[in-house]
Amino acid sequence: MSEVLIKAQGLGKKFSKSLGRGLLYGAEDMARSFFGLAPRSATLGADEFWSLQDVNFELKRGECLGLIGPNGAGKSSLLKILNGIIPPSCGQVTIRGKVGALIEVGAGFHPLLTGRENIYVNGAIIGLSRREIDRKFDAIVDFSGIEEFIDTPVKHYSSGMYVRLGFAIAIQMEPDVLLIDEILAVGDAGFRSKCYNAIDRLSERTAIAFVSHAMPMISRLATQTLLINRGQVAYQGDTAGGIAHYHQLFGSQTSPSRMGSGEASILSVQFLDTDEVPINTVGQGRPLTIEMRISSRIEIRNANIDIVFVNIAEELVAECSTLVAEQAINLVPDQELAIRARIDRFSLNAGVYKVSVLILSANAMTHYDWQKDCTTIEVTANQVGIAGQQFAADWIVVDTNRPIKNDI
Repeated sequence: MSEVLIKAQGLGKKFSKSLGRGLLYGAEDMARSFFGLAPRSATLGADEFWSLQDVNFELKRGECLGLIGPNGAGKSSLLKILNGIIPPSCGQVTIRGKVGALIEVGAGFHPLLTGRENIYVNGAIIGLSRREIDRKFDAIVDFSGIEEFIDTPVKHYSSGMYVRLGFAIAIQMEPDVLLIDEILAVGDAGFRSKCYNAIDRLSERTAIAFVSHAMPMISRLATQTLLINRGQVAYQGDTAGGIAHYHQLFGSQTSPSRMGSGEASILSVQFLDTDEVPINTVGQGRPLTIEMRISSRIEIRNANIDIVFVNIAEELVAECSTLVAEQAINLVPDQELAIRARIDRFSLNAGVYKVSVLILSANAMTHYDWQKDCTTIEVTANQVGIAGQQFAADWIVVDTNRPIKNDI
């Protein structure tokens, strides 16, 4: 659809490191607005810094903008500006239609009111009549799954219950614009799946802007991405490109460390393609060889070589070891060995992974050398899947003309 529902032009937001100066600047801005004067200059005052600077984008009905970037980059500040919670320091934003927002746990809820009462308060805030809220009430409660506690004051709700009720209200009110922060990470897996399906249905007639650190969610929902880093737009465009830039941003943030007894040493680690050419990027499902050069000061029988892959969220996603392969590696004193591990189909999800390599005893109790985050490997793919591992399969349709049997 061609209808533009969100338009941001030159958006910037300054904050002060000093509480006193921040209050002073805030009072000055309020006075200028009251007397119809132009806002303060776009230059920084004492103790000020840019949380956002020069953000420009348009979002049409039916489009979904994924806001990505490191913590503290300015993503949540942008959502708060869009929702009218905080004003921009410069630039302007135009939003058309009803706005639904789920930005912070419990935001918009009065803690002393019950869930039922908060539904009516939130509905009235976005301009719905009591009759309209009455019509949607049962659907909101059913979606939230907290009907047993709907007449309990929300101050007694858990964070997950807050999210369930807040999202149910935002979805069932059928807003023209929906703003969502990383709040869905609080809900359980079943509720998140329900939310994704609801967003899919709503996205046909709504402009959605959402913050997430989960790249599978970005890949699934976003039609475009905006990568913000230190308040600046680092990338703006298609989702695949945004995710690639996001992974590269974190891929460079490694902190190698080393530990172990030192009786054996990992001298080098590199990745090779099928032509034995060193690489640091591999296509998903392609062969990959990991070559390690190792030396030892003592004789080690049945040494265990372990290669570990960790994603940018510090989650262990894959491992390759001689112990699982039941392959014995014997290390001889003062002799350098080149050891290769060949993986026929490197099936990790698209992204950048930190790699650690270990030399262990046969029972895996003694660590001779452990090089943590010693290198990285980037996996490229056209799509980012939900799971960490992506298996390649031959998909076959069988008996397409077979009649359906009715067992009733």
